[in-house]
Amino acid sequence: VYDSVAFEHESSNSLRDAFMGRKPAHIYSRITNPTVQDFEARIQALTGALSVLAVSSGMAAISNTLIALGGAGKNIITSRYLFGNTLSLFEKTFAAWGLEARYVSMLNPEELAQAIDDETCAVFLESITNPQLEVADCRALSTVVRERGVPLIVDNTLMTPYLFNCAEAGVDIEIISSTKYISGGATSVGGLVIDHGSFDWSRAAKFKKRAAKFGKMAFIAALRQEVYRDTGACLSPHNAYLQSLGLETMALRIDKSCRNAQCLAEILAQRPEVVRVNYPGLADSSSRPTASRQFGNKYGGVLTFDLNGIEECFSFMDALRVIRRATNINDNKSLILHPASTIFAEYSDEEKKRMAIRPTMLRLSTGIEDYEDLIIDLQKGFASL
Repeated sequence: VYDSVAFEHESSNSLRDAFMGRKPAHIYSRITNPTVQDFEARIQALTGALSVLAVSSGMAAISNTLIALGGAGKNIITSRYLFGNTLSLFEKTFAAWGLEARYVSMLNPEELAQAIDDETCAVFLESITNPQLEVADCRALSTVVRERGVPLIVDNTLMTPYLFNCAEAGVDIEIISSTKYISGGATSVGGLVIDHGSFDWSRAAKFKKRAAKFGKMAFIAALRQEVYRDTGACLSPHNAYLQSLGLETMALRIDKSCRNAQCLAEILAQRPEVVRVNYPGLADSSSRPTASRQFGNKYGGVLTFDLNGIEECFSFMDALRVIRRATNINDNKSLILHPASTIFAEYSDEEKKRMAIRPTMLRLSTGIEDYEDLIIDLQKGFASL
């Protein structure tokens, strides 16, 4: 683990050449670091991507990507079904700088096609929306954006490359919060920008000069030489080490988490106290057909269910002893949350309604505990109602 800030060079000429980009060398850990570079190489091997950039968080991955692509007068096409902080980034932070967010239903490729114009710099969505759990057909969306010369960006945090091969679905840039499944049980915060090398950057006006010089590496070059370097979004070497360790057990943990989610979703669907259950793996889920095509027979470790009211939701949560009342998802521990009063608390009731954030909805992220223990814990919650 190279917990170093700066790296000594054998001569003044060597240091100059490193700064001038004439030789590959580490200079300063905000720019590159050997431990972080090793983690990036592991992700590249896992995904088969053209290039990978590890950053300080999932939100840093999203913001760095869109800062590199966008600008004043440009627009991004997205959905209102997004993680609350991502939506805030689009509507508040970026809007103040003149980058417009346009909202469409990602279930309707024709609506997406109509929203794209000459100032569209990206199309952004989540592979499974959090917490609405909507699944769009990424291959169909890719066909639309490729015809219009716009990169397709997918936040694949809930599925990871283990469950969803973004490159095969035509995704150009994959975003991941490595804090979640990859970290190995919420050991560290981090994010990933994964460039699958499928977009022709010469078609984007902002990247024409870089595309002429760097070809398919133009986007990553823009991040490393400018945006990532200048915003200081670097992943710490120690976190990179912890997340490299997390990769070693990731498949085992994801498999167990998905099994637990499927089991609990089926049990919750049978409870009379539950108004509705949403999980793409349920036979009656509207997302099931698309999810099965894209993800195979695993549907992630997050589900939602509704009770009759807010008081019932809080009583249920407060009675739990194994499942933790906490934010985060895809932890080793099962976590439960009331989205309307927490991660979407800053939004009005009308805004929450547009985002399908119901006051009666609970989000459950299943960990790797024995599912029998989780069932017993849920029974305690129901007994409190």
